[in-house]
Amino acid sequence: MDNAGKQPEEVKESEDAKKTDDGTAAVLKKLLKEQKKQQEVVQKKADKEEQKKKYEKEQSRHYHEKRLNMVSSIAPGSVYPYYPHKFHANISVGEFIAKYSNIEVKEEKKDEVMSLEARVMFFRLLGKMIFFDVQSNGLKLQLVAKKDIMDVATSPEPDIQAKTFEEVQRDIKRGDWIGVYGYPAKTNKGELSIFIQSLYLLSPCLHMLPHRIADVELRQRMRELDLMLNPESLKRFRMRSEVVRYVRNFLDDRRFIEVETPILNAIAGGAAAKPFITHHNQLNLDMFFRISPELFLKRLIVCGYERVYEIGRLFCNEGIDQTHNPEFTTCEFYAAFLDYNDLMELTEELLNGLVKKLFNGQEEIFIRVKKEEAPVDEKEKEKEKEKENDDEEKIELVKVSFKRPFRRIKFIPYLEEKTGVKFPADLWSDEANKQLDELAKLHKVEVAPPRTTTRILDKLAERYIEVECMNPTFVIEHPGVMSPQAKYHRHNTQLTERFELFVIFTELCNAYTELNNPVVQRQRFVEQTDLKAQGDEEANAINEYFCKSLEHGLPPTAGWGMGIDRVVLMLFQEPTIQDVILFPTLKPERINPTALLKKEKEEAVQSPSVAPETTSESKAPECGAFDTLH
Repeated sequence: MDNAGKQPEEVKESEDAKKTDDGTAAVLKKLLKEQKKQQEVVQKKADKEEQKKKYEKEQSRHYHEKRLNMVSSIAPGSVYPYYPHKFHANISVGEFIAKYSNIEVKEEKKDEVMSLEARVMFFRLLGKMIFFDVQSNGLKLQLVAKKDIMDVATSPEPDIQAKTFEEVQRDIKRGDWIGVYGYPAKTNKGELSIFIQSLYLLSPCLHMLPHRIADVELRQRMRELDLMLNPESLKRFRMRSEVVRYVRNFLDDRRFIEVETPILNAIAGGAAAKPFITHHNQLNLDMFFRISPELFLKRLIVCGYERVYEIGRLFCNEGIDQTHNPEFTTCEFYAAFLDYNDLMELTEELLNGLVKKLFNGQEEIFIRVKKEEAPVDEKEKEKEKEKENDDEEKIELVKVSFKRPFRRIKFIPYLEEKTGVKFPADLWSDEANKQLDELAKLHKVEVAPPRTTTRILDKLAERYIEVECMNPTFVIEHPGVMSPQAKYHRHNTQLTERFELFVIFTELCNAYTELNNPVVQRQRFVEQTDLKAQGDEEANAINEYFCKSLEHGLPPTAGWGMGIDRVVLMLFQEPTIQDVILFPTLKPERINPTALLKKEKEEAVQSPSVAPETTSESKAPECGAFDTLH
């Protein structure tokens, strides 16, 4: 039906609808056009970014090839110029700063010529001057090369060719090790500097360096780059050395003798852990990497040394997580005529003194702690799961007090209080194992098989005791079934005179009055053998040498062990133990380190907002991670 047969109202409605349809089509057409335009802009930007990435990769590859060719293209029979044997430095960067930091602005000491070595971190060209920021041992210094004072003719190094100003412009790049002769001065802006008279390239860096390394795997695999580019990492490992030095001096001052004991053992023992196994070809003998030096150190006490200690590596063929690395450093000591009460006082004195030394006399320090670090019960775990999508960083600042005396918790009474159950009197019995197994199931405490009494008690302690140990806390008087080499308690033979020290829910120390009765010790070893037969790989085997040693007479003795890595981890607030070990145990490379390094370089170029710190006052264009002077 056409419009002739319609009523006027119908015709009007039809015309209005047509206009509406035409208007909607026009709007849609316009929207589609704008959307297409936006897509083209996005695509163009993405293409440009991709081209930039390809260019940067190509630049990085060309840079390496060019520098490699530079050090390779040497005429036969000529003196090799890039890797000299010796440079005669007479002062370090640190010594230079200490000696000349107080000279006046604009003062130049031209009569005091110094020579030092350092790595170039950044450099800038300003007319006929080049400003270098160099670094050595974590300290920075500015060097200034001026064309009119550089003298090649009278080089003080007979076996190395000094660089001319033009050669410095051409050859010296970021990451290179250089040696310089020059005099101290302060620039117009008060920057302590060395004005260079002679400059030598000692070892070129063939790769472009990123400004920083954010990739955790790359930092751990290529620690040299981490320490070179991240000042906080360099400081952290210096402080680790301070911790070891303090512990060593503490023990030396108290008449302890430092000794060394075997790392390879025919029998694995001294601790409850699964060992690494190797094979000695000539002896045709399987041997174990040590899990503890304990038995050897006690044998030295038998021979007449009253106080011995060892700081060294131990090896456990177990899991890797935030607080465990298969290879780790501990300090163990043994002292005749002391007991576990004496060692608690000694531990308080050691840690209190260490914290005060590292933190300017403070006994209370603030430590950043992940909220989920504390073990939680099942209800709390469910609540945490509900919050998994919460983007808020779960970090809190916690005050930890190392004031003496530290808190003390008795192992069995505290578990009885928390579970509301009286524990069996004889924890060695099968009935005790059944009762504790039921208790663990009732409280939904997971225990991996074999479900021995030792394992069940250990997991109950994780659930109910360790969560209470934010400040330094001694957990004392463990059951004898958990401590095969600890001496039975003088008032209750089911318990031992043992303690573990926990700080921020993590075990730092383990110590006890030593079992010195050879008959009881052999009986304990037999019981451990039974556990091993049940499938407990951490149980100890019988060590006949040690048993015979005890028969010669071990005086009343106390033994103590502390994990160095964990102390550093706790004090310096690092997220994982791998961050406080220079070269932690890692899987074989799943990503080539070179590929990781390229990735970091690309990120560095794409993030120009991340500007490196500089000691130079010059605002001239920077020749940094990827720029050159030409």
